[in-house]
Amino acid sequence: MKVEIIKCLEDNFSYILINEANRNCCVVDPGEADPIINYLQKNKLNLKYILNTHHHHDHVGGNEELKKKFNAEVIGYIGDKNRIPQIDICLSDGDIWKKDIFEAKIYHVPGHTIGHICFHFFKNKLIFTGDTLFSMGCGRIFEGSYEQMYNSLQVLKNLDKDTKIYCGHEYTLKNSEFCLSQDSNNNELLNKIREIKEKIKQGKTSMPSTIGEELNCNIFLKSNDLENFKKLRDLKDNF
Repeated sequence: MKVEIIKCLEDNFSYILINEANRNCCVVDPGEADPIINYLQKNKLNLKYILNTHHHHDHVGGNEELKKKFNAEVIGYIGDKNRIPQIDICLSDGDIWKKDIFEAKIYHVPGHTIGHICFHFFKNKLIFTGDTLFSMGCGRIFEGSYEQMYNSLQVLKNLDKDTKIYCGHEYTLKNSEFCLSQDSNNNELLNKIREIKEKIKQGKTSMPSTIGEELNCNIFLKSNDLENFKKLRDLKDNF
């Protein structure tokens, strides 16, 4: 399975997952349709599935147009069946979604929203974390609670360290500034910042990261109790 990173809107990432044998593909969190359509047509791909991590418009804004144009199925969380546009398949925590070569375990990870999920393509060792886990950060708490977000991050912390993370936004350098303010003597963090700056200088994105890198560098994953996490999340909101 090949993963292509598509930049959408101001700083969003969408992802196209490709079966190179038959040219069938999925798209994760299409914030807008045009960049997706352009890539699909240029590369002669068949869009079959639209995977949504949560209902926010910058992650589902392309659903309707893409479904209409390609007759693709929309997949999302059962609790958000009334908030995800054009949803066809509703999934619950722990479900395995499998079509073609694509196979993902669903993790319900409330906090940013109450209906947020991640798609873990466990055989490929990669996960799409939407706005729950960012590289060197985590999502703002809009609908859920601190405790929900903290517990959601504990689920992700326990994945294999070489699992690749694909998140919803290019926030990595901004997030790194906050991590550095709290963990200034972390050499692994300093090295990761240098690597990310070089990637961006070359016109690349900061994705993917890995669980192992985040455990070493992400101050929110380094937090080992709820009170400390709450303090950090409040500090970051005002950073």
